[in-house]
Amino acid sequence: MNKKIFSGVQPSGNLHIGNYLGAIKNWVELQDKYDSVFCVVDLHAITTPQDPEELRKKTIEVAKIYLAAGIDPEKCAIFIQSHIPEHTELTWILNTIIRMSDLSRMTQFKDKSRAISAKAVHKNSKGEIIEEKVMTGELLGGRTNKNINVGLFDYPALMAADILLYDTEVVPVGEDQLQHIELTRVLAKRFNQKFGETFKIPEAGVVKEGMRIMGLDDPTKKMSKSATSEYNYIGLTDDADTVRNKIKKAVTDSGSEIKYTDDKPALKNLINIYSLLDDKKPEEVVEKYKGKGYADFKNDLAEVIIKFLEPFQEKFNSLSDDEVLGILKKGAEKVRPMAEAKMKEVKEKMGLI
Repeated sequence: MNKKIFSGVQPSGNLHIGNYLGAIKNWVELQDKYDSVFCVVDLHAITTPQDPEELRKKTIEVAKIYLAAGIDPEKCAIFIQSHIPEHTELTWILNTIIRMSDLSRMTQFKDKSRAISAKAVHKNSKGEIIEEKVMTGELLGGRTNKNINVGLFDYPALMAADILLYDTEVVPVGEDQLQHIELTRVLAKRFNQKFGETFKIPEAGVVKEGMRIMGLDDPTKKMSKSATSEYNYIGLTDDADTVRNKIKKAVTDSGSEIKYTDDKPALKNLINIYSLLDDKKPEEVVEKYKGKGYADFKNDLAEVIIKFLEPFQEKFNSLSDDEVLGILKKGAEKVRPMAEAKMKEVKEKMGLI
């Protein structure tokens, strides 16, 4: 039997070419080699404030992106996380063996809690309601601001439950998720030692090439679907004119020569995007633009991106909401027996009747 993989994307923000090159493209290649489970992780999304209507819309949109990218529901299980209640049930079980020290070390929690803003509501002297943005990650008197929700802190327990519920053996992730996979391994071993062999110990399947596509406006930070500026990313649903405009405004380094070097991080990032979407080695891209400047390179890069997006968007736009919901329902039916069997085993091992 093939090894099993599990992965998922949150239905929040705007999915971009970094998400595709760093994750989804890899899933398409892996689905023929592994028993694959791909999830739209809506429960993870609500650890930060979400508009209900927007969340519903984005959940279907992410599933459409999976399908348009080439994820085949005949080969894989594609479903919505909240449709399988065992995800949250196992999270609670794991919460009883996870330690506060485990969670407090998570660097992503520290990063996200600093970045999240909330609205503090006050009344002025006239009794009128005013809103003031406050940073929830700021330290107040040496303690983290009380506006941070417990779900954000406990996020890794839910992620571990996602993985362990299906006897996942390989988790395709980027480097920024390695700490979460290591914690999942620790929890699986801890549970097995205490209650007997129950969970498989998963491994991280890190994709080296293309997993860290950086922001177009800041090559020192990863391209982000929740970026405040739309000029940070190329969205998978961006039209041709938008792509050209974003690439035209993309940050470049000093000088004019096309070089692939760490000394030119902005240019290196753009070359990576070009090479991955046009199936060329970075050295081949550099050779092609020998003696040419940034303008020629950027113009062609925009067209390479547009050429990639056209068939993707054609497939994306051809999918109806009802069709996608049907696929997601079938996917949930496919994984439900696995989730139920695993939870039954977990409860029996723990002495729960």
